[in-house]
Amino acid sequence: MGDSGSFVSIDVDRISFGGKEHRVETSYGPISVAVYGDQDKPALITYPDVALNHMSCFQGLFFFPEAASLLLHNFCIYNICPPGHEFLQLAATPISSDIPVPSVDDLVDQVAEILDFFGLDSVMCMGVTAGAYILTVFATKFSDRVLGLILVSPLCRAASWTEWLYDKSLWLVQGLLTPEKFLENAQIPESDIVQACICLLKEKRSTNVLRFFRSINGRYDITAKLNQLRCRTLIFVGENSPYHSESLHMISKLDHRCSALVEVQACGSLVTEEQPHAMLIPLEFFFMGYGLYRPCQLGGSPRSPLSPLCISAELLSPESMGLKLKPIKTRISLKSDQGGGLVA
Repeated sequence: MGDSGSFVSIDVDRISFGGKEHRVETSYGPISVAVYGDQDKPALITYPDVALNHMSCFQGLFFFPEAASLLLHNFCIYNICPPGHEFLQLAATPISSDIPVPSVDDLVDQVAEILDFFGLDSVMCMGVTAGAYILTVFATKFSDRVLGLILVSPLCRAASWTEWLYDKSLWLVQGLLTPEKFLENAQIPESDIVQACICLLKEKRSTNVLRFFRSINGRYDITAKLNQLRCRTLIFVGENSPYHSESLHMISKLDHRCSALVEVQACGSLVTEEQPHAMLIPLEFFFMGYGLYRPCQLGGSPRSPLSPLCISAELLSPESMGLKLKPIKTRISLKSDQGGGLVA
């Protein structure tokens, strides 16, 4: 996909993060998709967690200069907002209670309709927790349309009794819904994420958040389908995340020849916001398996393992990045298709 002979300079300060916002009509209702980048490039689809949208879930990663250079050089990014979670000018309106709450399969089929709307055949996918679950199910159902999965604090099993009871109590007493309830495990209490959630709730969009929360709590166990995934998969999880054990379970069921788990120290669930710099090197190695790369600025970048001027054991040490790598490797298979991925 990448052309190593070309060079594109990315001026991160001039990026309009929201891009162009599209309202896509689907069989399951309208949905907002924010697009930025060159639409002639391969597509990267993002899907956020409950109560978040592309701004509050991914801006830390996409505003990190090296990550922005890597991603925007190689992809056009299509940010899917969960139903009723639009960010632009807080334009989301409360969804009518007469409209049925979509199932996770409805949301998965909605992703397929979004790809059809933009004329996309196969895409790279990046999702966080609830969004990671939806994109994983999408990859099992539409395997020919997914090039690779990047999952942050993913889910793969059915909701626990605790989640189910919490769901019921929220629907009975909506006043209990607060941003802190959703983000109590994230170590960034004063962040823009919390402020975005406060805005959503103050603008009386709690019903929208609750609907998505209820959809995800109706999820089913996909463990048995994980070994059927044909694409490479890279999982990030914070060591303090409540989904840490879920991520360990998921990586144990994936084909070890084309999957890797990155544990990030001193981090909760939302690695994209809490420790975006910790994602860079694993992402670079992951994309190398697809022939993608990050363009080096003149003189090289001290953080890029792809720059021939800066490869050193010290710079590539996982500990220096605050990472524990399980079982990510440092070489990429030269085989482009079968059993590719990360190899020893």
